[in-house]
Amino acid sequence: MEIGIVAYCENWKEAFENERELILATFRNHVKAIEHIGSTAVPGQCAKPVIDIFMAVSPFRTVSFYHHVLSTLSYRHTPTGMAERHLFTKYTSENIWTHNLHILPWDAEFYSRNEILFRDFLRRRPEMVTRYNYLKEQLVLRNFSSLEEYTKAKTQFIQEVVDVARIEKGLPRQNVWTMEYIKDDR
Repeated sequence: MEIGIVAYCENWKEAFENERELILATFRNHVKAIEHIGSTAVPGQCAKPVIDIFMAVSPFRTVSFYHHVLSTLSYRHTPTGMAERHLFTKYTSENIWTHNLHILPWDAEFYSRNEILFRDFLRRRPEMVTRYNYLKEQLVLRNFSSLEEYTKAKTQFIQEVVDVARIEKGLPRQNVWTMEYIKDDR
């Protein structure tokens, strides 16, 4: 499978803002927070040209509720098997994948989620963006059988960054895939 990584594009921020306004108008008072996450949210970071959005809502409803509302905005439900999260993907009329919308229940720990800590850490550390770009450039040369396999190949780097970001905030380390806390034997 070919993984399409492109250089950072200034238009990604605007693409997020435009989608944010559309989503806020659609869900109005249910949205407690909406954030641009992933590599397209980090200046200078190469990425798949797909805008990742975290939307925290209250109340958190069934997937069928969101499916009904989001289908009118060209979003499709994408089962992930993750508890307490619904993923919807958006495609153009030409079937080009443009957005991921992760719908999560709102709680006080929303801004300490690993994805947000990872984004914020990279935004503050351009040398880490350079390292991550190099890793991605090397990985896309491989022939992965799936996008998930490519994503898992980035685990060591992601875990390293999240560990430092969590420690800086005084938070316990957490496995980036299982969300289980890591016991420090140091």
